[in-house]
Amino acid sequence: MASSTRLSQPPAFSKALLYPLARDPFPKITSLPLRFNRQLPRHSLSLRAVISQNPAKTSSLQTNQFEHCFSKSSDGFLQCENVKVQDIMESVERRPFYLYSKPQITRNVEAYKDALQGLNSIIGYAIKANNNLKILEHLRSLGCGAVLVSGNELRLALRAGFDPTKCIFNGNGKLLDDLVLAAQEGVFVNIDSEFDLENIVAASRIAGKKVNVLLRINPDVDPQVHAYVATGNKNSKFGIRNEKLQWFLDAVKAHPDELKLVGAHCHLGSTITKVDIFRDAAVLMVNYIDEIRAQGFEVDYLNIGGGLGIDYYHSGAVLPKPMNLIDTVSISSFKQFCAVRELVLSRNLNLIIEPGRSLIANTCCLVNRVTGVKTNGTKNFVVIDGSMAELIRPSLYDAYQHIELVSPPPPNAEVSTFDVVGPVCESADFLGKERELPTPAKGAGLVVHDAGAYCMSMASTYNLKMRPPEYWVEEDGSVAKIRHSETFEDHMRFFDGL
Repeated sequence: MASSTRLSQPPAFSKALLYPLARDPFPKITSLPLRFNRQLPRHSLSLRAVISQNPAKTSSLQTNQFEHCFSKSSDGFLQCENVKVQDIMESVERRPFYLYSKPQITRNVEAYKDALQGLNSIIGYAIKANNNLKILEHLRSLGCGAVLVSGNELRLALRAGFDPTKCIFNGNGKLLDDLVLAAQEGVFVNIDSEFDLENIVAASRIAGKKVNVLLRINPDVDPQVHAYVATGNKNSKFGIRNEKLQWFLDAVKAHPDELKLVGAHCHLGSTITKVDIFRDAAVLMVNYIDEIRAQGFEVDYLNIGGGLGIDYYHSGAVLPKPMNLIDTVSISSFKQFCAVRELVLSRNLNLIIEPGRSLIANTCCLVNRVTGVKTNGTKNFVVIDGSMAELIRPSLYDAYQHIELVSPPPPNAEVSTFDVVGPVCESADFLGKERELPTPAKGAGLVVHDAGAYCMSMASTYNLKMRPPEYWVEEDGSVAKIRHSETFEDHMRFFDGL
């Protein structure tokens, strides 16, 4: 295949740049992604290899932020950034795949940047949501930091070029070797427990470097979400009990050569749709910071975590956006309560936020093909080639993700209620239940929307369903492969030489 190289200017931002780009804003290219051009007629779509580029900001980023990048064209075809998904399906390998919009990722970051204007802040992307290297390089080029919950996520963030001083290492069971790496690189580390503090002290001594730490305080705020993704209530395994705060302050004081306490952190959970929950937590956390400062600590950072939800139902519900998170939380019956913005400014704090889902979920869908339609007499099923192995959220959390066909159905297609299921040998293998759809033809395309977060990153090889490839639509309408598919041969390599 022919290859070409295109260079572009780094992103240009119209607002004051309060979040400078990480060092070396141009990602190192280690592979040549595949892409095709949407201007070609459908019958002549071809794949070509080019080096990926940094996007230039376009005027479209200034409006319609956080809107969905997938839409139906006038002729009934599903499009991603005006590229027909059907055309993409016909031009890539025939298996389930993840399809992203690179411009939508940029728009989502811009929405957070607009909300944070006037504040000293770090947008720390939660790598656990999606760990694709090309996506991480793009987020880094836009000025994001990284939030890590394992040593390998830290290694990946460094490989993607993130500035270590804009990285935060979370987790309730961080390992000593990983903490040593964090200490060597100078990332922020959250103290989550007594033994965690001991390990961080040990890591500091091994690395020969003082560690900047934050106390992860459990504020005991109910995020009103699924129990599996609630992390800020008193029954959670995460964080220190607020009544133990003094013990931890004394322990930090006892290790001045190893630890420098620079902030406080909390994380309430995921899929949160009520900004007053963030407000309540922010007020509590600022009060804790006042207590900590009163004991002589120079605490400069407030980390309020992430967890902002999205409209998985595509119901048109008015859900909070980043601007609401930072500003609208001023609504309160208590005059001393104010917006996160005013709380941060009043204490001269640097604000850290940790978005994952709200940056990446709505940028992607899982594209599948219909294997067939069947009934058991009481239920109708659409069987597809994708499964819980590629996308486990519905099976794991009973989560809803919107499903629709890629192309308009035949005029005589009967509309029925279906469970959309995969071929994995589990009754839990479903992508959606009780969905009203036109009866699809064999081989028809079907997508599961809002699949950018906690889908590919949680994929498995159960039933030897090898993990799928990933593509994205770029700013110019071309399509690039951003992750190779896994194969049976990849699986067999684990046994070479044994």
